Amino acid sequence: MFTGLVEGYGSFRSRDGDRFTFNWPDSGVTFSVGESIAVNGCCLTVVEFNGHDWTANVIEETLSRTNLNFLNSGDGVNFEKPLKVSDRLGGHIVQGHVDTVGLVRRAAPDLVVGFDPNFAKYVVTKGSIAIDGVSLTVIEAGPDFLGVSLIPHTSLVTTLGVRQVGESVNLEFDIVAKYVERMYTFEARDQAGTDLSN
Repeated sequence: MFTGLVEGYGSFRSRDGDRFTFNWPDSGVTFSVGESIAVNGCCLTVVEFNGHDWTANVIEETLSRTNLNFLNSGDGVNFEKPLKVSDRLGGHIVQGHVDTVGLVRRAAPDLVVGFDPNFAKYVVTKGSIAIDGVSLTVIEAGPDFLGVSLIPHTSLVTTLGVRQVGESVNLEFDIVAKYVERMYTFEARDQAGTDLSN
């Protein structure tokens, strides 16, 4: 589990088949094989670490749902290590399971992102959203877009400060909203079944 508070603004190094190699900017950070790292909000598993760069396998399912497939060598990426039980939850609960890719309609600081309208039900004003793994508060919830405001620090230390109109960003919607929808769907289905039997 993650919080959406980016810990490092690193870079994508290279791709060899399904093996993606990244560079974390902090030379003092070490990784263990099997450890999870969120890259642009997508949870990946470290399979190799050489002291400077680390590598993860990225499967087709992940590539089809995230912007990792569009990375070029040298592109900036957001990194976050998983939350420890003793840590403060400074952002919101982020699973590292990207729901869909959105497209930037207006660049930061007043960032607007468009997305498939089927996901609009998960977005509410003053609710939480993870964009490229960054925990943000929604200030505008439209039928197929959302708006957030970035403080200068967030623009400086994450990918969101350099995203331009038309570029893709990873979106993970609030897990609470998805659970509520799931429970409501089953409740409505059960109710319909009960009504039909009477």
